[in-house]
Amino acid sequence: MSRRSGILEFAVLGLLRESPMHGYELRKRLNTSLGVFRAFSYGTLYPCLKALVASGWLVEETGGTPEGVPATALTGRRAKIVYRLTPAGKEHFEELLSHSGPDAWEDEHFGVRFAFFGQTSRDVRMRVLEGRRSRLEERLEKMRTSLARTRERLDDYTLELQRHGMESVEREVRWLNELIESERAGRDQRAPDSAARDETNQSGDTGGLPRHRGGSRPDPSE
Repeated sequence: MSRRSGILEFAVLGLLRESPMHGYELRKRLNTSLGVFRAFSYGTLYPCLKALVASGWLVEETGGTPEGVPATALTGRRAKIVYRLTPAGKEHFEELLSHSGPDAWEDEHFGVRFAFFGQTSRDVRMRVLEGRRSRLEERLEKMRTSLARTRERLDDYTLELQRHGMESVEREVRWLNELIESERAGRDQRAPDSAARDETNQSGDTGGLPRHRGGSRPDPSE
């Protein structure tokens, strides 16, 4: 499975964990909620759905018609297929949520992982955020070194483009620092009773998310 299709699989399972959906609704959510998928077509989504059904992680159900009445008898059209997460699919998604290795830090995958941080345990969130920050700091250092070597040979517009790229990375590093500090503060300030609640509902713990301080946050998928 390619990295790109693996990201799509993760996103589809995550969205269907929230509620069952048909293909059009899924594609709309992928485009609007997870902008990294805006270029995806039905020709890409449906093979993914079929593969997930074949793996036993989804089931197909016919929705929108009264029980015992064929859909064609009401509309003359083919009934919409609704996709529902199976218990095995939920278990598989939770296993994917627990992964915090280098793939989770990359540009494309990080944006999707971040979109599901509300369902991710605090420890995994911290590992992903710190890994992402480390990756961007390495990138920033390489960009600075490259710019110092080549700036005399660049025209004004190319130089501005290089600076713009560096500023974008610096902005995301600052944003990640805020998130990491907030996650740490939330962990350190938990009362004993809240720690007990975490044991029963780790995925829903979003206490580390910082308050919006004005201005736009960087898009994690950039």
